[in-house]
Amino acid sequence: MRYANMTVRLVFLLLIGLLAGCGRAAPHYHASDVGDRYAHADFHLTDMNGKPRSLSDFRGKVVVVFFGYTHCPDVCPTTLAGFAQTLRLLGKDADRVQVLFITVDPERDTRALLAKFVPAFDPRFLGLYGDAQATAAAAKSFNVSYQKHPTKTGYTMDHSTFSYLIDTHGKVRLMAGYLEPADWLAQDIRQLLASGQ
Repeated sequence: MRYANMTVRLVFLLLIGLLAGCGRAAPHYHASDVGDRYAHADFHLTDMNGKPRSLSDFRGKVVVVFFGYTHCPDVCPTTLAGFAQTLRLLGKDADRVQVLFITVDPERDTRALLAKFVPAFDPRFLGLYGDAQATAAAAKSFNVSYQKHPTKTGYTMDHSTFSYLIDTHGKVRLMAGYLEPADWLAQDIRQLLASGQ
C-alpha cells in the first residue's frame, strides 16, 4: 500500500510538471539574443530634423538601430533597403517601429545630407548624428567599431555591420547580421511587439 501511494504521488507530480510545461513557449528569434550584453546601451545624438534624441524618445516602439555612413558603397544602402522591405512586410505594425541610422562619419554626414539620404529608403526612417565624441560614445555603447580608411580620392569608413533590435521598453534584445532576410526581421519584430503588450 505504501508503494502504491508513492506511485500515485510520483504520477501526480509528473502530471503537474507536464501541465506547467504547457504554458506559453519562449519566443524563438532568428537574430541573436544579446539582451544581457547591452543593458546600458544608449545614445545622445541629434536627428536630421535638428531634434536632440536618446533611446528613451522611442519607448513604446520597437527600434532598429544601424551604424553606417552615407558614402558607403554597398553595406549601408543594402541594409537600409532591407529595412524598408521589412516595414512593408509588417503592414500596419510598421507604425510601431522606428528605424534609426546612426552615422559613423560625422565629418561628412551633415544634417542636410542625412535628410536626403536616409528617407530615400523610407520616409519614416531617421538619421542621427553627433560630434566625434558623441559618435564614439554611441558606438561604444553598442560595441560598434569603425575606422577611417584612406583612399586615393579621400577615405572610406570600415564599420561593424550588425543591426540592433530594441524592445518597446528600450532594452536591446537582438543583434541581426548583415543581409538578415527581411521576413526574418519582420518575424522577430512582431514577437518583440507582442511581448511588449
